[in-house]
Amino acid sequence: MNLTNYYWYFQSAIPERICDDIVKYGHQMQDQMAVTGGYGDAKKLNKKQIKDLKTKRNSDVVWMSDRWIYKEIQPYIHQANASAGWNFQWDFSESCQFTKYTKGQFYDWHCDGWDQPYQREQGDPSNGKIRKLSVTVTLSDPKKYKGGELEFDFRNMDPDKKPNIDKCKEILPKGSLVVFPGFVWHRVCPVKSGERNSLVIWNLGWPYK
Repeated sequence: MNLTNYYWYFQSAIPERICDDIVKYGHQMQDQMAVTGGYGDAKKLNKKQIKDLKTKRNSDVVWMSDRWIYKEIQPYIHQANASAGWNFQWDFSESCQFTKYTKGQFYDWHCDGWDQPYQREQGDPSNGKIRKLSVTVTLSDPKKYKGGELEFDFRNMDPDKKPNIDKCKEILPKGSLVVFPGFVWHRVCPVKSGERNSLVIWNLGWPYK
């Protein structure tokens, strides 16, 4: 799929008080070790699996499904989908992932979407669908942490192409957000100091035709 725009951003779009409310809410809840596809339940991993996982991803997450959070963010997903010219069909948002990155924590190169649709029970709104649009919201003041940059690779990890890295500096201001197709490769660089808080939502639709 050829894209004119690999991502679409909105600077300082989410009010600071909303960002602070999400961060406060996230810190009040019990976090868990973040996992990647293929690892399953973090609580069931053995030491070897955890060590292997942390070479790919090292962060702590909290899951949120509160309506007031979706209400703040979903309009920007619709706007980006139209403005960027993607016009992807989507109709369901997964649980929001509040993520905490502290010193040394990171998430290496990955993409959020895959070709195989979810195989869930009949009636589950995600059944038969794929991740089409991802959104990342910056919840922290950039002065309170160093590192942790969000980067995109527009060659999508094709070994026959030269790296085409874009440092998404547009979303450094608190309350900024970026929307991008689920198949675009990206990473969060290691945090050097402080704590980086973000919110991620994956938005699903029927497979591409």
